Amino acid sequence: MRNKFKMLVAIAATAALALTGCAAGDSGGGSNEPFKVVAFTSGNQTPIGAWWVKAVTAKAEELGWDLTMVQGDFDFQKMNPAVESAIGQGTDAVFDGYTDVASIGSIVTAASDAGVPIFAMDSATEATDAFVANVIPDQQLIVDETAGAIEQNLGTLEGKNIMVIGHDPHAGIRERSGLAVETFTAAGANVVGGEPQQVISPATGRDEALKLVADYLAANPGGLDAVWTGWDDAAMGAVKAITEAGSSAVVTGVDAISESIAEIQAGGPFIATVEQPWPAILDTVIGYMVTYSESGDLPSSNFETVGVTLVTAENAADITPSDKL
Repeated sequence: MRNKFKMLVAIAATAALALTGCAAGDSGGGSNEPFKVVAFTSGNQTPIGAWWVKAVTAKAEELGWDLTMVQGDFDFQKMNPAVESAIGQGTDAVFDGYTDVASIGSIVTAASDAGVPIFAMDSATEATDAFVANVIPDQQLIVDETAGAIEQNLGTLEGKNIMVIGHDPHAGIRERSGLAVETFTAAGANVVGGEPQQVISPATGRDEALKLVADYLAANPGGLDAVWTGWDDAAMGAVKAITEAGSSAVVTGVDAISESIAEIQAGGPFIATVEQPWPAILDTVIGYMVTYSESGDLPSSNFETVGVTLVTAENAADITPSDKL
């Protein structure tokens, strides 16, 4: 697919130079028109998704791009046709933020039919030809760091009862939740139910996680040692359930939002979360898009993982919360 896009851009640039004499380096490698981008996210109701919408809009304004932003509100029946329509009206590139490739097959087809590349961040957990670039945090590292924090706090994972809370529609959470189950099981822990306990909707994730943990503790008093959650909002629900039940279980999350950092600093059940370098990831993907707009060149790899930072009581004061980016 990458070669296909390069060929299309090269042909367009050659024709433009021959017919109009315009210089290379303009939009799409050969146009005086502003670089047109259709950007979309299904997760704009989350703190990170809302930040992404604002950050991409600001970057587009700074770069002089013609931006169409589609916010999906977790409603793919609404979002996908809106993105497809925007692509059909003409664009140079598509930018996917935090939306799983498995949920956007029709968008991928529309972009392919239009001959435009899709750039992405945190939108698949392995390489896929649907994207010319997808940059995500290292999911295995996230699990290694958080599981390590739990092990350090408990002294061992062997024989411990651990609940893993996930949300399969989100690619990153699905991947790391599965890896967490594998990691804890390999270490001899007892994973509640043998698989991630699923939250249905991110919008109600805190309440759902609270109920999952509260119900388990009611049925198994003293029978829970830790709760590993795939994102901080669910972790906050778990913390509340543990606190109300008087349990000694500990909790980890992922996202480093203000509330979780405050809980970690307070010294309660919440012992660690993970900072994912979203501004740096965005800058990387925007850089690829700028290069494409100027020369038609695409990244040499369509999938990259980047490092993360474990947030504990020791470094929490030095972390910028993800909802304050």
